[in-house]
This record gives sequence, structure tokens and C-alpha cells, in this order.
Amino acid sequence: MSPRDVAEALLRRWYVLVLALLLTAAGAYPVLRPAPRYLSSAVIVLKPPVTGNQPNQLTNLQPPLATLSYGVIQQLESPAGRKELTSAGVHGTYQLIPRNSGTSATPAYLIPSLQVQARASDPVEADTAVRRIIDVYSGHVADVQEAQGISAAARINASVLVAPSAAQVLGTKSRAVAGTALLGATAALLSALWFDQYVLRRRSRKGDSPDPRQHASAVPVAN
Repeated sequence: MSPRDVAEALLRRWYVLVLALLLTAAGAYPVLRPAPRYLSSAVIVLKPPVTGNQPNQLTNLQPPLATLSYGVIQQLESPAGRKELTSAGVHGTYQLIPRNSGTSATPAYLIPSLQVQARASDPVEADTAVRRIIDVYSGHVADVQEAQGISAAARINASVLVAPSAAQVLGTKSRAVAGTALLGATAALLSALWFDQYVLRRRSRKGDSPDPRQHASAVPVAN
């Protein structure tokens, strides 16, 4: 189609454009006034036992700390782990982000840390989800060592380095409105062009089909 054909089709189907733009305006309302969302975040670390004379094979070297932590993370991110978190009351969007780069409190690549994040419409709900994830994570860490017969005094423990704290997520409204307007304008143009082609094809088929009344009049009537 030439630009002139496109312009003529849009003029013919101006009502489709108006309808699509009205729907876009209605869809932009939630963007301008979004429902409040909160992001809760916490950081936990794995620490070796205080006494160094216990035969805990997981703490013979520091790298097994990171290995143990990542193994538990993979368990929780598996389908079975997600079902376990759901049964523990964790709903909505959450993330388990391993961090081994170190902080001012933990050395790099020696004591692994895990950042736990959860999103919810209520800050208390988001903090509760993070705490439940931490409980399930700590339980898996303890289960791995209990299965190997490691005594409680010699076990690796999960410690909360940064307590859960929820903050409201504030997006950029200008970008959201611009994206909504772009999608709405594109959908309006495509809808108008498609509807114009549909109507023209339907009219063309009706014009090519013979009129049944003419066909009936052409048949001779027997006396």
C-alpha cells in the first residue's frame, strides 16, 4: 500500500481510530495512578561454626560455604522448591540473588551472602514473605548437615546480615505514559488498516458472487 492508500484507509475508518484511542486513554489510567507496590529485601550469610576443631567436612575450606549456599538456592528455585515456598505461605514475586563479592562486613568470595527480595502490595506482606523464605533456606542448610551426621555445635549457620525492610517501588510515570501512548497509537493504526482491508475483501466477495434472484429468474418455468 502506498502512503496515499494508507491515509485514505485511515480516513475511511476514522471511527476505529477513535475507539482505539479511547481504549488507550482508559488503559493509561492505571499507569498514571498505579496500585502501590512494595519491595522487601534482606541479606543472609552462611557462617562456619565458632569452634574449629569439629570434623565438619563442609567447613574444611571456605569455598564449600558458597557451594552449599548455591546448592540450597538451586533447590528452592526448582519446581519442588517453589511448591515448598508456596506451601510455606510465600506468594507473589520473589528473587534469590547470591552475592559472593563481599561487603564491609564479609570478605570477598569467602563467606557467601544471599539477597532475598519479595514484592507485594503491602509492606508487611512483603517482609513476611522474605522472612518465610529465610526460614525455608535455613531449614535446608540444616537438613543437608543433619543428613551427614554433623553435630549441632559444628554446623554452618545462616545468619541475617540485613533484616527485611520494605520500601515502596516508584516507577517513572513519563516513560510508562509514553510507552502506553506508543502501543496505543500502533494498535490503532494497525486495527484501522486491518478493518479496512476486511471490509473491502468482504465487499469484493459479495460483488463476485451471483445474485440468487437473478439465477432464479433465468430458469424457464414449465407450463
